[in-house]
Amino acid sequence: MCKSKIHRATVTEAELHYEGSLTLDTALMEAADMLPYERVQVVNVNNGQRLETYLIPGKRNSGIVCLNGPAARHGAVGDHVIIITYGAFDEEELKKFKPKIVFVDRKNKIIKDRKKQSIKL
Repeated sequence: MCKSKIHRATVTEAELHYEGSLTLDTALMEAADMLPYERVQVVNVNNGQRLETYLIPGKRNSGIVCLNGPAARHGAVGDHVIIITYGAFDEEELKKFKPKIVFVDRKNKIIKDRKKQSIKL
């Protein structure tokens, strides 16, 4: 199930010669209930590419969204991306579960966040 997502973040950097991952503003990670080194899917709205990597905490309130290593080949500065985490839940957990959705502006500042409605089983 989708655990959380940051919707339409703007890529601020792409560092090809880095070991790999996605550097993300710590404030955004916390708002979306994302953890350091958690696996994420990054969906590029501009070119349709999808990739999986893990999170590295970036400077709080910096707005950083940096594609590192091979991920840098999947997007360019200014591209809009959706960052998604997934979780495994049993049926009982799903009765109370609501994914966390964070919306940001072009500078990756939070404009609203919400939990989706509970899943109906």
